Amino acid sequence: MTPSNSTCSQKPAKPSPDFPLTPHPSGRWCKKILGKLHYFGPWADPDGALAKYLAEKDRLHAGLTTADNPDELTVFSLCAKFLTTKKRMMESGELSPRSLADYGATCKRLVKVFGKARPVSNLRPDDFEKLRAGIAKRYGPHRLGNEINRTRIVFNYALKSGLIDRAMIYGEGFKRPSRKTLRKHRAEQGPKMFSADEIRSMLDKAGQPLKAMILLGINCGYGNSDVATLPVAALDLDGAWINYARPKTGIDRRCPLWPETVDAIRDWLAVRPKAKDEQDAGLLFITKYGSSWGVDPAAITKEFRKLLDKLKINGHRNYYALRHTLQTIGDDARDFVAVRSIMGLVGDNDIADVYRERVSDDRLKAVTEHVRTWLFGTPAKQKKPATKKEKPALRIFSA
Repeated sequence: MTPSNSTCSQKPAKPSPDFPLTPHPSGRWCKKILGKLHYFGPWADPDGALAKYLAEKDRLHAGLTTADNPDELTVFSLCAKFLTTKKRMMESGELSPRSLADYGATCKRLVKVFGKARPVSNLRPDDFEKLRAGIAKRYGPHRLGNEINRTRIVFNYALKSGLIDRAMIYGEGFKRPSRKTLRKHRAEQGPKMFSADEIRSMLDKAGQPLKAMILLGINCGYGNSDVATLPVAALDLDGAWINYARPKTGIDRRCPLWPETVDAIRDWLAVRPKAKDEQDAGLLFITKYGSSWGVDPAAITKEFRKLLDKLKINGHRNYYALRHTLQTIGDDARDFVAVRSIMGLVGDNDIADVYRERVSDDRLKAVTEHVRTWLFGTPAKQKKPATKKEKPALRIFSA
């Protein structure tokens, strides 16, 4: 019902300076969107008009003027369904907490850029090109490629789950960066590894549990997710071995531990806090708050960054660069299969991986001892069998 002329002649003031609606002479609150006036309720009910505007603004700013369809898949509902599925996968051990956090950040970005109420069926190549441009302004090409890949995974989920009846059309403007671009960027960033001096300085200054984490990184090629989810049961400290499948690939890994690594882990276990949650009780690394380091996927990165800044170790390097270092130095031992086994890497369509049941402990030790000698300058002390006294001539020859 339209208010009377006498009522319409007395326009009310806005309830607050930031109130987004304007009183219209017809007696309704309105707002011009994309050149067209839209009405949201009578002057007498500014709260109701505001609520209606907030519920419809994403759709209207997207140029959609048709009535809401409760059965239509929106960006928000797609993201909610997708994250629910991924959370269940994490709870069953099929997905790492870090991956779930990355998917969550991607979905948050999709809702922010496209709009919460935007129908998925309405998304066009221009929308994805806008999304890509925003990501590219903030991140480098490697992160950009990962974000594009995760975005495609979200919408592929919609298709595979029957939520949409056709594949999304992304357009030419939503491509991943080319390999040439990635190579150039990597060259500009510099090497993603540490020198022996840098790692030794880290070990000298690091407290626990970061010191033990650093040693696991360079000794065994462990990454953030590896140490965050590492169970105490995987350790054989008396035998100096660790057996733990890599969470990312599920590939079994067996790695000999250096004496320094064993000592650091023992030192940490002596002061390790008690876990608050029973599900975290078996983890090696617990935060001072009694929680898993995997709760915040960036926690290890942040702590490691503080140490690098304190030591003034510059360059685009992080905790994961320890893994790069092990791969690089370990390759000098010339047993690439053993290095790959320690790293937990998937072979590049190598049929031999199908038939190879194990890599001998001697080969694994040869690789880790090579890296240890590079780092500390001397091999680990080992008991040697008694030998006869050398002859003078032999000593002269050895010199």
